[in-house]
Amino acid sequence: MSYPINWNLDSIFPGGIDSPQLTARIQTVTDELPQLEAQVAAWSPEDDAPEFTDFKTLWQLFEDISKGLGTTGSFVEMIASADTANLKTGPLLGQLTTLETRFQNINNPLAKKLAAMPQTAFDQLTATGTLAESRFGLSEIRDQAKELLDDKTETMINDLAVDGFTGWSNHYTTLSGSLKFPITQNGETTELSAGQTQNKFEGAPDPKTRKDVFNVWEQVWSDHASLFGETLNHIAGFRLTNYRLHQYPDYLYKPLQYNRMKRATLDQMWQTISANKAPFAAYLTRKAQLTGQSTMQWQDQWAPVVVGDFKPKTYTFDEAAEFIVNNFAKFSPKMAAFAQHAFENGWIEAEDRPGKRAGGYMTSVPDVKESRIFMTFDGSASGVSTIAHELGHAFHSSILKDMPVLRQNYAMNVAETASTFAELIVADATVKAASEPAEKLNLLDAKMANPLAMLLNIHARFLFEDSFYQEREHGIVSVPRLKALMTAAQEKAYAGGLSSFDPMYWADKLHFYFDNPPFYNFPYTFGYLFSSGIYAKAQQSDHFEDDYIALLRDTANMSTEALAKKHLGVDLTQPEFWQQGIDLAAKDAQQFMALSEAYLK
Repeated sequence: MSYPINWNLDSIFPGGIDSPQLTARIQTVTDELPQLEAQVAAWSPEDDAPEFTDFKTLWQLFEDISKGLGTTGSFVEMIASADTANLKTGPLLGQLTTLETRFQNINNPLAKKLAAMPQTAFDQLTATGTLAESRFGLSEIRDQAKELLDDKTETMINDLAVDGFTGWSNHYTTLSGSLKFPITQNGETTELSAGQTQNKFEGAPDPKTRKDVFNVWEQVWSDHASLFGETLNHIAGFRLTNYRLHQYPDYLYKPLQYNRMKRATLDQMWQTISANKAPFAAYLTRKAQLTGQSTMQWQDQWAPVVVGDFKPKTYTFDEAAEFIVNNFAKFSPKMAAFAQHAFENGWIEAEDRPGKRAGGYMTSVPDVKESRIFMTFDGSASGVSTIAHELGHAFHSSILKDMPVLRQNYAMNVAETASTFAELIVADATVKAASEPAEKLNLLDAKMANPLAMLLNIHARFLFEDSFYQEREHGIVSVPRLKALMTAAQEKAYAGGLSSFDPMYWADKLHFYFDNPPFYNFPYTFGYLFSSGIYAKAQQSDHFEDDYIALLRDTANMSTEALAKKHLGVDLTQPEFWQQGIDLAAKDAQQFMALSEAYLK
């Protein structure tokens, strides 16, 4: 069967960025915001009890605005991703940011009114219907409202963030997107973008090419270090000032609250990982030896392992689709049917062409209860896994599509669980399908990219960000100090697995510059290890599909610890669960070590 390699956006708003329907939807949201503001101002919980008719009307408007902002924002971002030359997307995204800020400013006084309600009245409010389904989310709003400042100050902070906090974050995107990297090959020099250059030093089969390209990479980022250092310091400074005004206990308070996690869970996860680095450091050293080097250099850690006469298998997009659907079906017929529907109906933008942004993502489109996936498919096994990863996100979203808005508001750590689980299914299947040792070794190495990223690389990002925020509380952190903090974080996280590092990683890694959510690192590692626990359970359960869907339905309805206890029967503040996930990855590393013995030079 042949599947479309470009996504269908006309089923959302026909006509692209100039769609009259898009313009009309934005106008509807614009008109609804003052209506919501007036209804919030007029709402009296005491007068509305016990039926709460006014609140139900108000809440329907809240949900429609939320869906409208989600749909229009996703649509414009998709067009910007697929066509970087489209100059109409920037102003529209700015307009939508302003609308989102106004929405937040309206929500704050509503949250305070909910927080002021006696518990008995709140119990009445959330006793029936969709409000009963939304009770956990509404309780979160009540609890977090107690941390809000007065309405005028909160509005001022949100308004200043548009051109301050968010402005600096957008500034990074502009700066990094403007960089040119002069790469010389066969006597000819070509200026490449950051994404193209990164692909070259991460994927080139020749160590010298990787080193030469990486040297240019480091030099260009270093030449602009003062600009990126200033940007990073101002993003962190705005965030810390906001935290100080709200009297939050520390800079990890909001990231943990956003992910519905306890500090004890985060600490236990990192402690267990730190005690289990040896198999992964050994894997990196062995990988270096297979390419004729004694130690692993930073730029070589992503290089493919190709031994003997083996040529890596490539997939057409149609072959990738069939492989994913067939392997999803072994765990969940509903996942397989969903993936089939996504492929057939043009939900995936996968074409390899100029003018697209780097990377991949899934975005939900609430108005039509669908999702779309953006990526650039290169035909590799890794590319197949990327599609599976994003389909995992989309399946998660589809399970919640008919639920109230607050029940769809799952945090990033559990979002990464669904995606990584789907990716694990496909990565494991490619290894099992390998018929020759050299092929199995190549695919095991590709599979090891995930634990390498989650247990070592992202640990380095967390360690850097943790130390950076500690120092930023006392003032601007200089560029030399940023480099030193990053190098120290990488040395600790890789635990002897590398002999060279990337001191400019703080500049070239986009995640450090996001305005929201903060600490965009540890949720990935959580999701990876949590999904490993689910994957282990999937291979032992006769009714896994129903259990898995029940877990996904609860992801925005309880704390992370409660979710794990209810659906997996585990305590996340203890080491046993984390050890189980790490052991699964270590088993792959050990298999790699055993298979590779025969190919040592």
